[in-house]
Amino acid sequence: QVQLVESGGGLVQPGGSLRLSCVASTDNYRIYYMAWFRQAPGLEREFVGGITWNSGTTFVVDSVQGRFTISRDNAKNTLYLQMDSLKPEDTAVYSCAVTQKIISNIYRIENYDYWGQGTQVTVSS
Repeated sequence: QVQLVESGGGLVQPGGSLRLSCVASTDNYRIYYMAWFRQAPGLEREFVGGITWNSGTTFVVDSVQGRFTISRDNAKNTLYLQMDSLKPEDTAVYSCAVTQKIISNIYRIENYDYWGQGTQVTVSS
């Protein structure tokens, strides 16, 4: 199984930056895809971006393209979400998620087996 621990959330002004971290811990480190989701107040949880672990291929959705960047540190088993030029509409609880099985739809919440506790990001002046 996989345990995920997130950190890096907080309060930031519009235009500011945050870097979220998600540390994965597993006895048998098999990860197919590791992703970031977010859930804004009153809205459903949505896919933000992620990485195919073996290939290192990253992807983010159009709404954060050019502002958010996915990266990883293999030695530390850590996934990062660098968030720049933050907007109030980015306010949400951000969670990381892992699937150890091959999936075709990275957007689908049901495809992920492990979730972090979530970290609050608030963008406000």
